[in-house]
Amino acid sequence: MPTPAKGPRLGGGAAHERLMLANLSAALFEHKRITTTVTKAKRLKPYAERLVTFAKRGDLASRRRVLGLISNKGVVHELFTDIAQAVENRDGGYTRITKIGNRKGDNAPMAVIELVLEPVSAKQAVVAEATSAAQRDAAKKDAEKAEAAPVAETEEAAETEEAPAAETEAATEEAPAAEEAAAESEKDAK
Repeated sequence: MPTPAKGPRLGGGAAHERLMLANLSAALFEHKRITTTVTKAKRLKPYAERLVTFAKRGDLASRRRVLGLISNKGVVHELFTDIAQAVENRDGGYTRITKIGNRKGDNAPMAVIELVLEPVSAKQAVVAEATSAAQRDAAKKDAEKAEAAPVAETEEAAETEEAPAAETEAATEEAPAAEEAAAESEKDAK
């Protein structure tokens, strides 16, 4: 965060500035864009982006910290559910300030500050979608291999069970022949 300005802060004291920034950020999160003076917009930008960063964390401590600054629970809920999901792939730059000219009454420079909720870039959105599709396909192939592996193992187990059975049958057929040969050799020896 930038160092605070010395002297009067947005026309009042420090406590008044904190409340003003909290109200401006609540209005920004509720309406997604607000019109204010350039000075207030520039002071609001880091404040609001810090709150969005807390919302992206999404844990209870972050929610309580934001609730300590913004008292409207509905706005905080919208920040943590809708806005945080919309900017989850964005590393920063959650707000945009656009100067719109001077105010008619006192000629104060005005600006529109808005949340940047669109994807980082169209190309990066397409790349992200393609990588997620590739990961889903890889997961499906792994699942198919996992299903095919137990079937192959049971077939191998059945073959190994048949092989010892065939060996025992051959051994039982050879055993009587061996006994007969032993009996004949005994007779010849007598």
